[in-house]
Amino acid sequence: MKKNNQKTLFSAPGGKSYLVPFILITSLFLLWGFAHGLLDVLNKHFQGVFTMTKAESGLVQFSTYIAYFLMALPAGMFMKRFGYKKGIILGLCLFAVGAFAFIPAAYLHSASPFLIALFVIACGLCILETAANPYVTVLGDKDSAERRINLAQSFNGLGALVGGMLIFGGAEDDPFTLTKPYILVGSVVLLVAILFFFTKLPEVQVEEETDKEEKTIASVSGTVSMWRHPQFVRAIIAQFCYCAAQTGIFSFFINYVTEVDTSMTNIEASRILAFGGMALFMIGRLSGSFTMKWMSPARLLTWFALADAVCMALVVVSVGTVSLYALYLSFFFMSIMFPTIFALGLEGMGSSTKKASSYIVMGVAGGAFAPMLMGYIGADNMAIGFVIPLLSFLYILYFALRCKKK
Repeated sequence: MKKNNQKTLFSAPGGKSYLVPFILITSLFLLWGFAHGLLDVLNKHFQGVFTMTKAESGLVQFSTYIAYFLMALPAGMFMKRFGYKKGIILGLCLFAVGAFAFIPAAYLHSASPFLIALFVIACGLCILETAANPYVTVLGDKDSAERRINLAQSFNGLGALVGGMLIFGGAEDDPFTLTKPYILVGSVVLLVAILFFFTKLPEVQVEEETDKEEKTIASVSGTVSMWRHPQFVRAIIAQFCYCAAQTGIFSFFINYVTEVDTSMTNIEASRILAFGGMALFMIGRLSGSFTMKWMSPARLLTWFALADAVCMALVVVSVGTVSLYALYLSFFFMSIMFPTIFALGLEGMGSSTKKASSYIVMGVAGGAFAPMLMGYIGADNMAIGFVIPLLSFLYILYFALRCKKK
């Protein structure tokens, strides 16, 4: 039984195994999970170190996620011309450059150099995600694409488990409190880039695998334009909403928890975020990957989106401990959303897969605007700001229901 599962997940219909490339690509998910784990506690840290308001601290996420909007299409064009491997190496190099840029930023005692460094890191992450997400979906049988991408993305949570603790473990007046974790991750990223450079990766041709679906769509619409795929268009909006919700929740988790439970310190809240929330996030993706073996991805996404909408409603009304547990639980139900929306959006895209993945990655820009908007709305009461994730999950619920109907 175990052997059959491995063949389904990591083997092409002809029997060729993609297990080794899958392991290498999965290491990328671990790395950017680590980067986002560091990012998720920077809001509260910047509020203290640089005396920023909640809305101003949203610039941390804005400088990061706006890069996805600006770089997604160039990344897709680069991948289409040069392939996945060169795209991955370029993304890793930019990631490392941005990480090491934290060293000079530490001596300037200003938020701006850090924001610029985060932007460079995000440019690298954007290229990596544009390459790795669609690449994982085609490293095996297409019927198990959603399971495979959820399994790979579960390592995001593992990387994020330690990110926040590395920042809050140091003193706020130490200029290298923000720098040391990024020096570490930059060094690791460089080593991984070297490993990819000397490793041969298969350039999977998704055009052949989805040619039948593409021709069927062409016979009905008279064109194979990606914009004639309504599920793809809805996936871009759903991804924008998801990233808005996830980034907003992660960014203001510490603010919300410390406002509801005034006895809790920032360090204690960051520990809950790192070891509680991110652990649930990772468990959700791992369990979701296996649950999709007998439940369709669209159906599972429907139930998870509904559960998250309920959790956010409880957070907004702010009823003490119940709302805190609802916030914690939302991490579990968010877990499968990004990879599942991504995979569902790419269904039947054929030769447009690489370019389509760029547009879906552009949806990550939702994370650029949600924190500032939530910080503004929740300036006096953070709970009210969580209405943004609530509305976002309701649209994801609509997207999942439409996928089910299809």
